[in-house]
Amino acid sequence: MKTIKLYDEQPYETEFEAAVISCTPSAKKDGAYEVTLDKTLFFPEEGGQTPDKGVLKADGEEEVEVIDVQIKDDIIYHTVSRKIPEGITLCGIIDFEHRFSNMQQHTGEHIFSGIVHSIYGYDNVGFHLSDNIVTMDYSGKLDEDDIAKVEGLVNEAIFKDVCVKAWYPSKEELDKIDYRSKKELSGDVRIVEIPGYDICACCAPHVRRTGEIGILKVISFQNYKGGTRVSILCGNRAYLYLKKEHDMIGRLALSLSTSWENIPDVFSKQQEEIADLKKRLSDMAEKVLLKEAENLPDGENVCMFAQSGTDPNVARRIVNDLMEKKSGYCGIFIGNDAEGYRFIIGSKNCNCNDLLQEMRKTIQVRGGGAPAMVQGSVSCAGSDIEKVFACI
Repeated sequence: MKTIKLYDEQPYETEFEAAVISCTPSAKKDGAYEVTLDKTLFFPEEGGQTPDKGVLKADGEEEVEVIDVQIKDDIIYHTVSRKIPEGITLCGIIDFEHRFSNMQQHTGEHIFSGIVHSIYGYDNVGFHLSDNIVTMDYSGKLDEDDIAKVEGLVNEAIFKDVCVKAWYPSKEELDKIDYRSKKELSGDVRIVEIPGYDICACCAPHVRRTGEIGILKVISFQNYKGGTRVSILCGNRAYLYLKKEHDMIGRLALSLSTSWENIPDVFSKQQEEIADLKKRLSDMAEKVLLKEAENLPDGENVCMFAQSGTDPNVARRIVNDLMEKKSGYCGIFIGNDAEGYRFIIGSKNCNCNDLLQEMRKTIQVRGGGAPAMVQGSVSCAGSDIEKVFACI
């Protein structure tokens, strides 16, 4: 027996009474049961949207949480944690805050997808609405300007407070409607129309008027499988996201002792100052290392150490300089005993890969390279590194 979908006609209702048709052990979750009712307000997982939340309650019984809601062959299955007697009449209560949030997101997606389709001709080929994210996949490329344009038009539609219509047309009526759909449909087709913006086949509950969406904000977009994936938030979800972002910018402005609109300029100036300081520090470090290299004792193999944060390019230049003066291996190890060392080792006359093999016999080494120069990391004390070089 098909389950009567109360949410089709009563998306704003929160409570209903229904008869328990069956209650059987769940094949998917141990200890759980799947309950079918003659009718329900619970929207199942369908069309890319996660299911409603809520509880079922029978007279004289404690309420039981509805863990999941699925649909198969027009029968809706409510997953609960304990057995419910068949044949009784119970009360179902949906979490309307969760329902309404999903309604805001889904209607916002319809407007966005309808505008994308009308302006760019792209189809919505993927949709996912969970409790914390909404994503849409479009069949063509959208750039930053395109996204901004669509976002602005969607919010214009929201502010106009357009009526949202949902109905099941007859087959004759359906044949005359030019509607969007991600797949071929058979049987009864539910149409959701937002006049002037979109007309689409959809099974989910929607808001009555676009003004109830509140606001739509694009969170991100990226190239995806030859098209574009867009993430959005609507209503209270968008408000909470923007509030968090605004608070973060306010704290950042306070820490920089500036107003929020000046943050980009202050940040850019600081980046230039940091780059200049890094350059000066690198130059000074190179001079110090060159001086240390000059004082290295005579011998075929030389090993020197540098502090964490030393520019690898500086270390490489020092090794190249040492290679011109020494006949053996020339190595610089950057780091400390606690965190380990990054190394660069070079030689004009010896195979540095042979040295790596020798080092691996006594210490833990990761790395590789060409015979003339290798690089990588070691996890050991500096004294152990010196022992290896002393024994070569």
